[in-house]
Amino acid sequence: MLLRKPCWAVLAVLLCAALGAQAQLSSPVPSGPYGSGAGVHSPNSPFPQLKERSDVLAWSLLTTVKTKVEKNRVLPMFPPAIQALDQKTQRVQGFMMPLDPGEKQTHFLLSSVPLTCSFCVPGGPESMIEVKSKTPVKYGMEPVVVEGRFSVLHDDSYGMYYRMTDAVPVK
Repeated sequence: MLLRKPCWAVLAVLLCAALGAQAQLSSPVPSGPYGSGAGVHSPNSPFPQLKERSDVLAWSLLTTVKTKVEKNRVLPMFPPAIQALDQKTQRVQGFMMPLDPGEKQTHFLLSSVPLTCSFCVPGGPESMIEVKSKTPVKYGMEPVVVEGRFSVLHDDSYGMYYRMTDAVPVK
């Protein structure tokens, strides 16, 4: 059985988290388990940290999700503040992780920390949003802001917690 791209992307992120956590002794180590929370943006990172913006969803809110184990599956338990965002137009900023080759992307992951930073510790699924855009978004190492219909996923087959569709880039 072939796995679809988002699943491979999530596996790659988790593998990088595991390897990066062992290999980067000078990196800050989060207090929680690896692959959970918002991730840690190291001051040693050559990539810029996300700037505070009042017009975008805060990763600090999106990462407040808790989990429960049900029938050998880990399922998210979203607080009311996150559930209220479901199926509404939202703006998010983050670092792009392309799922296909090419300069312009229409399907990618947006992360709270740059996944290309060997000093940073990636977070878990609560720190990523699957984005499907209306128009292609140019890939770059700088943070991007996109706006679209935000979905809160209660039992996604790929383990994602959030998805944005009909997204467009915003300044």
